[in-house]
Amino acid sequence: MQNLTTIGFDADDTLWQNERFFRLTQARFAELLRDHAAPEHLMERLLAAERRNLGHYGFGIKGFVLSMIETAIEVTEERVPASVIAELIAAGQEMLRHPIELLPHAQEAIEALAGTHRVLLITKGDLLDQERKLAQSGLGDLFHGVEIVSAKTRPVYEAIFARHGDGAARAMMVGDSMRSDVVPVIEAGGWGVYVPHGPAWEIEKAAPPVQAPRYREIRNLTALPDLVRDIG
Repeated sequence: MQNLTTIGFDADDTLWQNERFFRLTQARFAELLRDHAAPEHLMERLLAAERRNLGHYGFGIKGFVLSMIETAIEVTEERVPASVIAELIAAGQEMLRHPIELLPHAQEAIEALAGTHRVLLITKGDLLDQERKLAQSGLGDLFHGVEIVSAKTRPVYEAIFARHGDGAARAMMVGDSMRSDVVPVIEAGGWGVYVPHGPAWEIEKAAPPVQAPRYREIRNLTALPDLVRDIG
């Protein structure tokens, strides 16, 4: 009996660019607030706001923009000009309109595995934005299922792989976030494959489960089909 039957792919920074646009907007944010806070202090305040707001807004661009506005109000002691708020809203809208940039080898890896395994897209964030990106990516027809969730946890993965596959024990999750794509899947009994992609968002960092027998790390998605074959 084949051991591995189902493979889940993260979306942002696994299949297409994402974090780079957040960092560009953060740089713009720092420039707008340069007279009120040093960039390092401003980023600390923004990260704290994002942590506080995850339970209210979830992951995604809209929550990011609201956290920037909240931080701007705080560091200016409620004196932030309306023009700055308008610029932050415009920056968020620009991010929401940005065309998708597929990462190298993403489509080839999915195509190589879709004929032999169930392949799923499992992503978190704003529903409308994630649907937009998937539609623009041209990858939608390759997946056997798509799950857009508010968080990636052990129970979430257990439910998804039971619904779409043969349970977590016969599933793999591939992504760039140690905290969201790797650790909880391994806790659920599945395979977690880490594909690093640039600096990680602080909130998504976690210690790699290097002692776990089902943990793997690959340099990019070109290595994934061979890894899947080796696992069996």
